[in-house]
Amino acid sequence: MSKVNSASKVEFQSFDTLFGSNSVDFKRDESEKVTEVDLSELFTFKGHPFRVLDDEKMEETVDSIRKYGVLNPALVRPRAGGGYELLSGHRRKRGSELAGLTSMPVIIREISDDEAVIIMVDSNIQREDLLFSEKAFAYKMKNDAMKHQGSKGEKNTADKIAENTGESGRTIQRYIRLTYLINELLELVDQKKLTFGAGVDLSYLKEEEQVWILENIQANESYPTPQQSEQLKQYSSQQKLTADIVQL
Repeated sequence: MSKVNSASKVEFQSFDTLFGSNSVDFKRDESEKVTEVDLSELFTFKGHPFRVLDDEKMEETVDSIRKYGVLNPALVRPRAGGGYELLSGHRRKRGSELAGLTSMPVIIREISDDEAVIIMVDSNIQREDLLFSEKAFAYKMKNDAMKHQGSKGEKNTADKIAENTGESGRTIQRYIRLTYLINELLELVDQKKLTFGAGVDLSYLKEEEQVWILENIQANESYPTPQQSEQLKQYSSQQKLTADIVQL
């Protein structure tokens, strides 16, 4: 594909004609066109929970883009403040920047906030090596969006989310619980210094109680086990948890 360096947008033939029907990571209407848009007009999705790292995989992406261009168009929607909001293609945009391009192919779609969240999550959730925190906030965003669309009850929406993830509805609920952890404890779960199960149990503690846990970890370099975390959760639910009990 030729690369367009101006701010103007150029419409191409249909996506299937250019790249084949199976190259895109979201469901597409056959009438939708591929459009080349300046990178400066593409903005990160609000609350995007997934990392975009300049790591070895990004180097591979950059090398591919330099050789072949961006073969998979991103999906975007018009942005209230001008330009477009990325629903899928955050890594492709970064790879294009590092490859020295000034534009990339996109499909522009008018779409509601809730639909946009669902597409954004579904386009990224199957990536390898996602952190616990990335999955947690992604599932929460999708869960909230589905509730806004009319699904009732976290269990119901969690089961629906699970249908396309290979996880159980219960596991989805447990991931969402992690979003109630203070940032420092959630980072310890990401680093696998706290187990996933321990993190879920500690998420039920009040913020002040979680701070006690963190202070004890920092002072003693000792991390609560799943059994200890379950006990702490029980003490908290009974209004009996104190800083002294945390130390014990």
